[in-house]
Amino acid sequence: MTARSFDAIIIGAGQAGPSLAGRLDTAGMSVALIERKFVGGTCINTGCMPTKTMVASAYAAHLARRAADYGVALSGPVGVDFKRIKARKDKVTNDARANLESWIAGMKGCTLYRGHARFESASTVRVGGHLLTAPKIFLNTGGRASVPELPGVKDIPYLTNSSMMDLDVLPSHLVVVGGSYISLEFAQMFRRFGSKVTVIEKAPRLTVREDEDVSAAILSILENEGITVHVGADDIGFARQGNDIAVSFGAGKPPAVGSHVLLALGRKPNTDDLGLDKAGIEIDKRGYIVVDDQLRTSVPGIWAMGDCNGRGAFTHTSYNDYEIVAANLLDNDPRKVSDRIDAYALYIDPPLGRCGMTEAAVRKAGRRAVVGQRPMTRVGRAIEKGETQGFMKILADADTGEILGCSVLGPGGDEAIHCVLDLMYAKAPISTLVRAMHIHPNVSELLPTIAQELKPLV
Repeated sequence: MTARSFDAIIIGAGQAGPSLAGRLDTAGMSVALIERKFVGGTCINTGCMPTKTMVASAYAAHLARRAADYGVALSGPVGVDFKRIKARKDKVTNDARANLESWIAGMKGCTLYRGHARFESASTVRVGGHLLTAPKIFLNTGGRASVPELPGVKDIPYLTNSSMMDLDVLPSHLVVVGGSYISLEFAQMFRRFGSKVTVIEKAPRLTVREDEDVSAAILSILENEGITVHVGADDIGFARQGNDIAVSFGAGKPPAVGSHVLLALGRKPNTDDLGLDKAGIEIDKRGYIVVDDQLRTSVPGIWAMGDCNGRGAFTHTSYNDYEIVAANLLDNDPRKVSDRIDAYALYIDPPLGRCGMTEAAVRKAGRRAVVGQRPMTRVGRAIEKGETQGFMKILADADTGEILGCSVLGPGGDEAIHCVLDLMYAKAPISTLVRAMHIHPNVSELLPTIAQELKPLV
């Protein structure tokens, strides 16, 4: 079979792939874009867009139930039509996917191949009956839910973040195994839809990546909505119990018996079936493709972007990977992964926005720091909205004034965090924030006030 030649091959049409294809196409290059499932990757199909659409529906239901708190009278009890919620979610996803497909189709130099790509050499890829070759190959294959070998897990029907998107019946009792970001978003969402929800986490607290005060506040938010949380689960196992599923989590403790089980126990890269060995591409012990600071793999002419490289696990890090690759290849702009600042959000309600270092990371680094904090009960905008759970916290270097990190857990926290994040990218000291005038009334207007009240971190 004669291979068809391209200037570039991109394997995976997630957040980085199509964007890079667009830049290469504009630069006059011929591009083969390969996707085995749906264009848009996790974000559009089973991640950000569908889940945040459902989070919005859950928020509407929650707010409606609180109508009386705002002096609003409803004529009857608040109900949830889960099939309509799913239909709304599906429309958002399908529209986004269709728009992306239309954009790809409009690229004159880009050919979209549907199928499973596998390397045959460092410059040759097979997709079904097609053999493709190019001097430049970009991997954007993403990741999927990890399912550990827990006792009984193979004997039960379980859900992951992907299969949850196909669920069209509201669980009577959802047991969520895992206490991190994906799991907690689903836990609160389905509790607000009307399900009974139990969360089981192996670690001694939820969201162990966060500081202990943040974890404690998140626990309080969930428990206030009637979610049962078990942490320190040292012996998780599964068994059928009639039509239900029993989830054990510790000796001497009665199992949580639910109608549905969601496993949210981390992610793994989609790298095990690409034939990477035939191309000589190095992977680490977890299966992530090893890349340098400009996302080059161990093989010249091959790059890896997004969740498959282990350098970030978010849509925004994947898209930033594309920007780094494109800047280096096309713009003579030497951008690097190490230039970016750790930043992400947890989309429970109220949301958590995070950037930079935690208190624990600052202490581990041995830096002399100052910290400021304010509860949402002392933020006028939060009081006016009747949403006073959470707090804000800022960390800075005590000697240089460098802003080290920030947490905003409260209304609009996922947006307000960018006030601090952008200052960190500008390398502005904390004194810049102190002198800033923010708009009133707003949650973020208290950030300069917090910056004026910093105390030594002990």
